[in-house]
Amino acid sequence: MASKAATKRPAAKKQAVHRVSVGARIIEGLEQAVAWSQGETGGARASVVHVPLTDVRSIRRRMGLSQSQFATKFGFPLATLQNWEQGRARPDTPTRVLLAVIAHHPEVVEDVLGKAG
Repeated sequence: MASKAATKRPAAKKQAVHRVSVGARIIEGLEQAVAWSQGETGGARASVVHVPLTDVRSIRRRMGLSQSQFATKFGFPLATLQNWEQGRARPDTPTRVLLAVIAHHPEVVEDVLGKAG
């Protein structure tokens, strides 16, 4: 019977792993943000998404809905919808995205809202 010493495998050599601390990564990110804000764009990536302007009145009319029906169906306050249509206010960016989806695929929004209610 072999002795314990003879059956032990040699310890595997550990390779040096260079780990960057979380703090160092945060500092690096902040330095990149400062450089970006100062116009230095080297190595930085930015994504720009174009959110279309929407004509709420034409979307609503194309759907054959009154202001009240449209507001109720999609969860907008009636006064807000009226302000958009009369040019007193503009939908913010997330709302414009929602309106674009309503314009092209109203059934998707109706389905989601129907399941949420």
